[in-house]
Amino acid sequence: MATETESLLTEPVQAPAQIKVQFSTQHADISLPDSTGPIIVPTNLRRYGLSTLVNHLLNTANPTPFDFLHSGTFLRTSIDEYLTEHGLSAETTLSLEYVRSIIPPPYVTSFLHDDWVSAVDVLSPTSPAARWAAKGRVEGVGVSDGVERILSGSYDGILRVWDTKGLCLGSSPAVVEEGGHASSVKAAKFLSPTRIVSSGLDRTVRVWKYTETPALNHYNDDDSSPAAQITPSLDLYGHHGSVDAVVVHAPTHHILSASTDHTISLFSTQKSSAPEAPPSLISSSLSGTRSKRRKTTAPAVQPPKRGPLSTLKAHTAPVSDVIFAPHDPTVGYSTSWDHTLRTFDLTTSALVDTRTTSHALLSLTALPSLNLLAAGTSARHITLIDPRASAREVGGLVLRGHTNAAVSLMADPKNDWGLASGGHDGTVRVWDVRTASSSSVTSGAEGANKSGGPVWTIEREGSEAGAKTKRIVGGEGVKVFGVCWDEGVGIVSAGEDRRVQINRGEGTM
Repeated sequence: MATETESLLTEPVQAPAQIKVQFSTQHADISLPDSTGPIIVPTNLRRYGLSTLVNHLLNTANPTPFDFLHSGTFLRTSIDEYLTEHGLSAETTLSLEYVRSIIPPPYVTSFLHDDWVSAVDVLSPTSPAARWAAKGRVEGVGVSDGVERILSGSYDGILRVWDTKGLCLGSSPAVVEEGGHASSVKAAKFLSPTRIVSSGLDRTVRVWKYTETPALNHYNDDDSSPAAQITPSLDLYGHHGSVDAVVVHAPTHHILSASTDHTISLFSTQKSSAPEAPPSLISSSLSGTRSKRRKTTAPAVQPPKRGPLSTLKAHTAPVSDVIFAPHDPTVGYSTSWDHTLRTFDLTTSALVDTRTTSHALLSLTALPSLNLLAAGTSARHITLIDPRASAREVGGLVLRGHTNAAVSLMADPKNDWGLASGGHDGTVRVWDVRTASSSSVTSGAEGANKSGGPVWTIEREGSEAGAKTKRIVGGEGVKVFGVCWDEGVGIVSAGEDRRVQINRGEGTM
């Protein structure tokens, strides 16, 4: 009689199940030859094994880590576990798209303010303001690596410019008499390396001159004067309500502003080509300011005051955000609490198109290579909309993951499919829009690996580096108000915690 040991030795070892896999990618520099057909692989392979296989097929000298997607979902388990979870058969050919592996966006630093931080922007060699200046000699000033600047706008009514180490180089006047905002700043953008645009609750849009002394990275040793100055150069009046968003286009000298008064205004940054400001709007702006920031005496600094080139009045509720079309600055897009995305011809001030969604739209950004607009909603998701007239479906794809309103959006500057969003849940979320799901699919549990979920979630950091702020239901106390994604600096966010926070964005997508 054979012993039990002999029986085990003679028992055949069961080979792992296998499946045909067809690899593909949307990146030409890492694509396989067209002749590469389906490949039979064991179903127990995970991401690392698949990545090794693709590198072998590519015959790369230096292996590149890859991630894999199937139907918009990242493969985070073995193939066998994935098939079981999604009810798929191993008898079919599994199509896997591979992309370069993405890494979590590590925390770098944060800058503490005196009040909530509502807006943030970055000036770097790759930022729009610097590219416009280099290409068109706008203002004739360039930006070098290592001298990146971060602009913040705060509820204390002050603009501040920082270096990436957290040193405040300069700030705007704190009082109206010196040309400062009369109330909270709601939006701020670099127009060029030497000009800034801001708007706020005081119903104004303001253009500032920004200058730096030779001592760029420190305060002067002789006195307490900062190394940079933000001085008022032009005040623009066109709204009866808070101006919550602005967007700039330096080559055309244009600014678009979005207001709670349901309107959008188109301004010129050149005082010589702008009409006089309506007196009623000037007086209205002054009467609506906070008393603690307004004096009875006349302002000592009085920049020129100008009105809008045109005012667009199609929306029926507060306008939340506005952008120029990426490839045509004569076209503008706007979102509103009236649930609509609207397209305007800025040359004729005509409403061209209206897309109605199911929820209030709170933020907007463009994904130029995909011919898509991303709109953050009050319903906690991000809707992807094709604004072209030929598009039949409105908001057919969504990104889900926020647990409160998505109020700020910024496209990845290096990846066509990347997107960052800031939410009132106290997080910044990084998305790959290829994972977007149908709007008819209900969202799953928080953190579940479902179609349309975020790739990474960035929490707010505590007072000590590396110590995350305790998650609060609804984001109370740590709401994110603004986000900017710069190729060099990273993902910069601003929030209710009175901080500007920087997380590295390189390799995130």
